[in-house]
Amino acid sequence: EAQNGHLVIGAAASLHDAFAALVQRWPELSTFATRFAGLPVRNSGTLGGNVANGSPIGDSMPLLIALGGRIVLASLRGQREMALEDFYTGYRQNLLAPDEVLAFIKLPLPATTTGAQSLLRAYKISKRYDDDISAVCLALNLCVADGVVKAVSIGAGGVAATPVRAVQTEAALLGQPWTQASVQAAMATLRAEFEPISDMRASSGYRRQVLGQLLQRFWLESQGVQHINLESFKLEALA
Repeated sequence: EAQNGHLVIGAAASLHDAFAALVQRWPELSTFATRFAGLPVRNSGTLGGNVANGSPIGDSMPLLIALGGRIVLASLRGQREMALEDFYTGYRQNLLAPDEVLAFIKLPLPATTTGAQSLLRAYKISKRYDDDISAVCLALNLCVADGVVKAVSIGAGGVAATPVRAVQTEAALLGQPWTQASVQAAMATLRAEFEPISDMRASSGYRRQVLGQLLQRFWLESQGVQHINLESFKLEALA
């Protein structure tokens, strides 16, 4: 439900219901929502379970980080709130005390700013398109006004021991003109910001390369370029 300018999602809400609420407010997330696990998991699994599990390849966390997500932890002692990216301390480790539960996830609702352009995308790279675990997940949330990046938040998965926020890349983009040159510089920063491992899903080098390419794709989509993703690719148009 909406509370004081935030979308508040209970931790026990199913993934299906949670993503339905997200897509209602951010329609551009519809494809990403359908690629989260499979239908049975989306109907039975919970958003809070994915967040509390803390897997570095969990797909909801990069998106929630990019949306400025905060979590509320609760116990008989009361409640405490923190940014989602601050919750994780290491591989599957977090700040949850033994007597606490994850109660809510809070997201600032999108605001309409005159003359500003809001850009949001979440990308999942996996070996299979459907029902597969991510090799890389990247979520980008930008506000551009007068051709300049006024606000930016980037969440990433599959590139570190925890879901992470790309703070160096955010700094490289903030205050810069939203141009190909600025994006190229930020791509280099993004590739150097993390030290992903090599495993059965992808090599470290592949993950680094893909991070930069997803930022390039984000730029191209913001410029209205077509036929660069499966959503816009139509066989009929090529006939």
